[in-house]
Amino acid sequence: MTHIIKNNTLEVAIDTPLEKYKGSRFDWSGKISSIKFENLPLTTVEDTESKNIDFLGKGLFNEFGINSPLGFEETPMGGWFHKIGVGLIKKEHKEYLFHRNHLIKPAHFDITCEDQKIIIVCKSKPVNGYSYVLKKEITISENSFTINYLLHNTGEKKIVTDEYVHNFMAINNALIGEDYTLKFPFPINPSLFDETLNSENKVEIGLDNITFNKTPEKQFFFSNLTGGKELEAEWALTNLKANLGIKEIGNFKTNKINLWGWGHVISPELFFKISVDPKKTIEWSRKFEVFKINS
Repeated sequence: MTHIIKNNTLEVAIDTPLEKYKGSRFDWSGKISSIKFENLPLTTVEDTESKNIDFLGKGLFNEFGINSPLGFEETPMGGWFHKIGVGLIKKEHKEYLFHRNHLIKPAHFDITCEDQKIIIVCKSKPVNGYSYVLKKEITISENSFTINYLLHNTGEKKIVTDEYVHNFMAINNALIGEDYTLKFPFPINPSLFDETLNSENKVEIGLDNITFNKTPEKQFFFSNLTGGKELEAEWALTNLKANLGIKEIGNFKTNKINLWGWGHVISPELFFKISVDPKKTIEWSRKFEVFKINS
């Protein structure tokens, strides 16, 4: 079932944990499947050609531990490890790859729905000394909505991981091209990136922004746009033709920002580093604000 929170201008659709997306990669608690502003779509899907939609990302899907989920390294082959917000995942390979579909034992989820708010609580079983309670609250207000996270470590071991939102953005379903600008509140230095994939040279790196000279036909990717520095967790995407923009603001410093995209989608990703001792709690939030360019 999809729960919709909305007001006069903004509409956010959230798929409940056990519905639709069934992959082992993205967090099932609070899967934001679409956003509309004044009935214009702001998000899209990971791959427009794939028929395997229940295992691909869309909207604003977040993920914990993209490179190494909680307890993966110490889990024996054939054992089970945690993927926060999903459940227990069976270890069948020596190396963890996020794009594999793994066997899943889903976590327990409690859901509270209101007109302008949804609260989803994910409770894990204790495995390998790890367990947690994840609470996600999504609220809407005028031209913005906020995702509040609370992660409580109920296990015996320290939780060390990271979290980001894979923002599948496309303003009014417009292809990525000359009308788009992605801006950051800090200087960008391509020489500090960990990885650069821009084979068509259609992505242009400015002093503090990224633009496009044509629509990319191939995927592009840039990792570590911060150069390893702790910087403001923020980006703003505008589309001149639609006269519209959307920005994300985290209440934390980020030491890693990745950017992925294709002809139909662009995804800036703000990573949040997590370290929680046993019986302790960590909280953070992400605010998404929609704005008109010439207003």
